[in-house]
Amino acid sequence: MDLKIGQKAPDFKLPDENGKLHSLSDYKGKTVVLYFYPADDTPGCTLEACNFRDDYLKYKAAGAVILGVSPDDEESHEKFKKKFNLPFPLLADVGHKVSEKYGVWGEKTMFGKKYMGVIRSTFLIGPDGKIAELYNKVSVPKHSEKVLKAVEELQA
Repeated sequence: MDLKIGQKAPDFKLPDENGKLHSLSDYKGKTVVLYFYPADDTPGCTLEACNFRDDYLKYKAAGAVILGVSPDDEESHEKFKKKFNLPFPLLADVGHKVSEKYGVWGEKTMFGKKYMGVIRSTFLIGPDGKIAELYNKVSVPKHSEKVLKAVEELQA
């Protein structure tokens, strides 16, 4: 599925690190930063999560909610969240159904080997439930700053 700016973001229901279910519809009326990452506790994913963590209070002040999504299970998310003191929910998309819905599950290549996995992507979803911005094949450095700027512009 190729999602586009202005399109309604697909709803979902996923458990967080504590098993609490989250739906996009739970956040109706709020700005949501929905970021998909390949795996807990890997270098790029840790840097990305820590950047969102470091900017968290600015996101909160701008009225935005951050939700991280990966195919890792709840137990893995719980360890990752504790280890890096992450203040936002990490959602377990174990069967990668939500990743597929958002078009971020695809073929990747590492060391010449092809495999299926999450293509690092972020969706900025406006209070109306529509995609305001999308970032495909994210480059981690300065990504949180870019998204935060877009959140602030959306609120203006």
